[in-house]
Amino acid sequence: MQGRLYLVVTPRPGWSQEETLERTERALAGGVEVLQLRAKDWEARPILELGERMRALAQAYGVPFFLNDRPDLAALLGADGVHLGQGDLTPLEARRFFSGLVGRSTHAPEQALRALEEGADYLSVGPVWETPTKPGRKAAGLGYVRWAAEHLEAPWFAIGGIDLANLDQVLEAGARRVVVVRAILDAEDPERAARAFRERLYGVG
Repeated sequence: MQGRLYLVVTPRPGWSQEETLERTERALAGGVEVLQLRAKDWEARPILELGERMRALAQAYGVPFFLNDRPDLAALLGADGVHLGQGDLTPLEARRFFSGLVGRSTHAPEQALRALEEGADYLSVGPVWETPTKPGRKAAGLGYVRWAAEHLEAPWFAIGGIDLANLDQVLEAGARRVVVVRAILDAEDPERAARAFRERLYGVG
């Protein structure tokens, strides 16, 4: 699992498909290295329609494309990977019909260890801070990031409320890869925001 800057695209209410794709492409132009579509509560057909266009964008920029939650739709799209939450299928179950990469969200050390036993290719570690992307999810804090840096050999990404103002704290805790949503997707200039993240990520270690 290559790359340090992972963008999760969660389409915003009121955004057209074109605006979502435009912001995504600007972020890719700024240096996003992994792209995920996260369309919670959407039906299958709209996910496939947007997913096909987003996968094409990812291919044009040479980055892997992931779909959130749905290994069945990821298989139909020919996605490079699927990312699973704790309430979704396990990596073992997903691999029964999806052959790409499988990521797993984790919020505590025991979840991380179990996900690796179940065959996850990479993990997300967090949320570092509480975020409206995951309402009701208590922050795991920087302590979990420090634990991951000390104990995990598999690729992992810190996630949850990370922006340019607090990125240094995450890096100082030992993270080298991060997942970003709002700080890039909602930025006035997603390309400039992505470039700033890249510069900071690759200026460390």
